[in-house]
Amino acid sequence: QVQLVESGGGLVQAGGSLRLSCAASGIIFRRNNMGWYRQAPGKQREMVADIASGGSTNYTDSVKGRFTISRDNAKNTMYLQMNSLKPEDTAVYYCHAIDSRIPKYEYWGQGTQVTVSS
Repeated sequence: QVQLVESGGGLVQAGGSLRLSCAASGIIFRRNNMGWYRQAPGKQREMVADIASGGSTNYTDSVKGRFTISRDNAKNTMYLQMNSLKPEDTAVYYCHAIDSRIPKYEYWGQGTQVTVSS
């Protein structure tokens, strides 16, 4: 059974920091391309950052220089360090995994709420 479990969300003031974690089980973690997505109320889900199985990273423009994605294959865990948070970062953040060799195997976590107050 595949599980992606996010943690680390919460309420923070603008300018603050949070670190999200995504603990994966039931997948070959090192073989998966991983990513963080977010969905704000009334908006479509958008990619925030992703990290390939080989370690290359990609960020949406609005978080470049503020967020850092990383992974620890030994711990089957992905992270998102979020600094200089802004109210517009408020959203539910989702962990995503897709097998780099067999892309039909794609999974989502249940999401964690991040709220940034002004």
